[in-house]
Amino acid sequence: MTAPSDTKVFRATTTAPVNIAVIKYWGKRDATLNLPTNSSLSVTLSQRSLRTLTTASCSAKYPTADELTLNGKPQDIQSSKRTLACLSALRSLRQELEAADSSLPKLSALPLRIVSENNFPTAAGLASSAAGFAALVRAVADLYQLPQSPRDLSRIARQGSGSACRSLMGGYVAWRAGTLADGSDSLAEEVAPESHWPEMRALVLVVSAEKKDVPSTEGMQTTVATSGLFATRAESVVPERMTAIETAIQNRDFPAFAEITMRDSNGFHATCLDSWPPIFYMNDVSRAAVRLVHDINRAVSRTACAYTFDAGPNAVIYYLEKDSELVAGTVKAILGAGSEGWDGPFYEPLKNLTAPGVALDKVDPRAVEVLKEGVSRVILTGVGEGPVSVKDHHLVSETGGILSS
Repeated sequence: MTAPSDTKVFRATTTAPVNIAVIKYWGKRDATLNLPTNSSLSVTLSQRSLRTLTTASCSAKYPTADELTLNGKPQDIQSSKRTLACLSALRSLRQELEAADSSLPKLSALPLRIVSENNFPTAAGLASSAAGFAALVRAVADLYQLPQSPRDLSRIARQGSGSACRSLMGGYVAWRAGTLADGSDSLAEEVAPESHWPEMRALVLVVSAEKKDVPSTEGMQTTVATSGLFATRAESVVPERMTAIETAIQNRDFPAFAEITMRDSNGFHATCLDSWPPIFYMNDVSRAAVRLVHDINRAVSRTACAYTFDAGPNAVIYYLEKDSELVAGTVKAILGAGSEGWDGPFYEPLKNLTAPGVALDKVDPRAVEVLKEGVSRVILTGVGEGPVSVKDHHLVSETGGILSS
């Protein structure tokens, strides 16, 4: 049996991506295990734009209780059943390794210090919990040197945040709802890697960085209990759409991908509106973005872009790289080049662009005014890879102190 040094600090750091669903997860068949009522599918976004950075560490010198710090603020782990469930499952897997090999240090017995930072607003409809729990699970799994695959770990991440299971992989990822009561078949699978369709781009219109009025879990419970549309969506509409969008991705068929994405977003928000009392995640700015997308597509007589909205007002507009000037260029002309967020790794095609991709007289003037006033910043991004191990940059020092990124 190997006892860890009383002073040694063991560390592992990872980044994890945001994913934005195109077929939405909404509703639970088991709240404790976070089992969904329907399957879902998402695009993993590039970590060059959006990412969570997490260091997991353990040491005998730490206080006895596990600690989590998020964006510089200590979190109450003991009141978070989801976090405790993830850490318990990961510890059990480490204990199995230690039982099989007595030479391994007994890391499972040591308290954890986990430090995490997002480079985007938390709880603002940008899937922060998905990236956060994916990073936490991946970092602790690396700390414990677990052999489990991302698919296996997705079962654990799902218990923290349902959508987190999809952030353990890159490209285009399905979360299979599963049917088993223990949730063992409710996991994430990569439908296609980033390299299969790397041209996919996304423009996020950040409408509000404030916390949501109705948290996702509460909203789901209300919808499941009160919406007459919900059962039809979960039982018949979504299964057909899952099959259709997976085919569209395999065929790199953007018009099909776009129409399914927009229809599913509309259907999801319709069930929210059909809940009692009704739930409003979209607002006037969101609806202006919907009008803009349809106006752009109408102006060019083809489907060049698609919108989707999670449980929040921010618009995510998908398009292909070849249409960057057409789609993002039009948004840039509306908001102005001085608006926040245009710089970054995906800005190059738009850098010297001065004219809109679509003449603004072909866009609803009411939508233009609402977007000008209501969008606080943009995020330019695209499809990206799954979690990445970081060797040279930690948020916990060699002596256990908390660092800033």
